[in-house]
Amino acid sequence: MAERSLRGTNLSALSMETDANVVLSERQLVRYLCANEHVSELPFSIEADIPATWECRCGQVAKLIDGPVPEEKPVKVARTHWDMLLERRSIAELEELLEERLALLRASRGETSGKQTA
Repeated sequence: MAERSLRGTNLSALSMETDANVVLSERQLVRYLCANEHVSELPFSIEADIPATWECRCGQVAKLIDGPVPEEKPVKVARTHWDMLLERRSIAELEELLEERLALLRASRGETSGKQTA
């Protein structure tokens, strides 16, 4: 085997660098509280922008303790098919289209009047 090969190491997952002479940035502990009263303490760099909310371990949204109130995002109301239809046509136009389609349906069934015969 070649002398330059590194036997017994997994080069894809391991780094050959050490932590010697590495200066870490200053840290601050930030606390979040969720609706289930869970407190999460997270270290952030002094220079980092602290988010107003964080996802708790229980899945709830945790808010920053003694921090600014998070901005409420506007809730987008879901438009239904009927809402989109009313944007394009008036009720009178829809009633007219309905009568036309019903007349075509009755004609295809061989009905002469608006009521079915028994």
